[in-house]
Amino acid sequence: MAESIYIPESATKAEKYQAILPQVESLISTETDSYANLANVAAVLKETFGFFWVGFYLVKEDQLVLGPFQGPLACTRIAFGKGVCGTAWKEAQTQLVPDVDAFPGHIACSSASKSEVVVPGFKEEKVWIVLDVDSDRLDDFDQVDAEQLEKLMHIVSKYC
Repeated sequence: MAESIYIPESATKAEKYQAILPQVESLISTETDSYANLANVAAVLKETFGFFWVGFYLVKEDQLVLGPFQGPLACTRIAFGKGVCGTAWKEAQTQLVPDVDAFPGHIACSSASKSEVVVPGFKEEKVWIVLDVDSDRLDDFDQVDAEQLEKLMHIVSKYC
């Protein structure tokens, strides 16, 4: 069982993702409890990048229901197609939002959130979960985040 993750301090963002992805896979590949795994993945992302909020919403009862997360209080349930998370679920694709106030129908779980990236996870070609990452800075996410978080979600979907 891992007790810590190695995070190269002077590395670029891409290098940090490259460092943590195999560690996350190693961490969650031996644990059978999905919630424990999701909680550890959220913790690794928060510790590595200092994101304002990072967590998961799981598809349950035809809505997204809050799962493990790191950060301030969050919205508990999100409808299909609503907000950034519901849109990622509906469109089954990553949503990269540089300014949440400019996103039509954005759900403000926290007024401190300024930008967001949401990545769906798939099982049997259907979205079963979304990873939601928020920043308290505008335009804080880019293609590196989107691509690397998509890789992370492939790992999550494999083991959770």
